[in-house]
Amino acid sequence: MSQAIMQRQTTKGPSAWEVTLANTKLWLKSPTPYLNALGLVAFVLFWYLTTEYFQLPYFEKLPGPVASFQEWVSKDPIYGISIYTSDYYAHIGISVWRVFQAFMLATLLGVPTGLFMGWNKTFKDYSFPLLETLRPIPMLAWVPLAILMWPGREASIVFLTFLGSYFATVLNTLLGVESIDESYFRAARSLGARPRDVFFKVILPGAMPFIFTGLQISMGYAWFSLVAGEMLAGEYGLGYLIWNSFMLVQYPVIIIAMITLGVIGSLSSLLIRMIGNRLMQWKVREEVR
Repeated sequence: MSQAIMQRQTTKGPSAWEVTLANTKLWLKSPTPYLNALGLVAFVLFWYLTTEYFQLPYFEKLPGPVASFQEWVSKDPIYGISIYTSDYYAHIGISVWRVFQAFMLATLLGVPTGLFMGWNKTFKDYSFPLLETLRPIPMLAWVPLAILMWPGREASIVFLTFLGSYFATVLNTLLGVESIDESYFRAARSLGARPRDVFFKVILPGAMPFIFTGLQISMGYAWFSLVAGEMLAGEYGLGYLIWNSFMLVQYPVIIIAMITLGVIGSLSSLLIRMIGNRLMQWKVREEVR
């Protein structure tokens, strides 16, 4: 018995920490992080040259990186928004909370819907045409209906954010189920697996990589759907801050809010990726090997 246990321990794969450390070392040794940094530097340089240095046509009215950064880090900002003002963090907190609600709701409803559509052809035949009809409708077109449907602005903004996230989640989950090789289903049925076992032992693990890819895409959809809702129906949030700053001719604040959106959205996708890698250690270990 002890020898069997020892053999099992020796054949055990690397731990989650070892996998993460190995991936980080490989990433740092590759040209990817340095090319990423170079791309960002090149963009900022282009932005500076076109807006502040040469002031080229079509760019001379835009705020440059120097003016935007000075406003962002100022203790006494001209337009009242910087890293030292409480309003800045209030807008961030409200937007993050709205995205969190919408994203969780889209995940809880979208993942089961996509799994069931891939598992049950009859259900897919009923639901897929409706999904494909509603999906191309822009978020801005939903704004009047959202305001009429839901009491208060908060619920309508969360609903608009949910819609963009929901469609991406359903479609990627469905794609994950359809990508599973048919031989796995035949093997499970030949071994006497019940439909419930096929769902939890074949469909769910097989679709997991696509689900988490879809959740990353879904998070991106949630953020730009949120901005559309906050611009037209909100009183607080980063989307509202962008639109209100445009109306008040406070152009550096627009850049501050846009960069903040980009940073928070990237961190949100990174968090989902880390959770997915944690839940799919079998896939990560295969990539490391």
